[in-house]
Amino acid sequence: MKQGIHPENYRFVVFKDMSNGYSFLSRSTYATKETIQWEDGNEYPLVKIEISNTSHPFYTGKNMLVDTAGRIDKFKKRYAKKD
Repeated sequence: MKQGIHPENYRFVVFKDMSNGYSFLSRSTYATKETIQWEDGNEYPLVKIEISNTSHPFYTGKNMLVDTAGRIDKFKKRYAKKD
């Protein structure tokens, strides 16, 4: 690793998935003003995230099926030349 390019101020931070309420504790340099009481009784900075491995379709296996054939038909119908 190169010297002097990595941050020195790592600290414990709670990341909270706002889509399902799942939280986990990790180390980060992310700056935030919000805090939360964690399971061990200590207060840690809180980082709110939109998606995590517990809500992402790739990890949960709940993929959304996209009707591409229907989309193509709609496109062709909408932009077909009038004869």
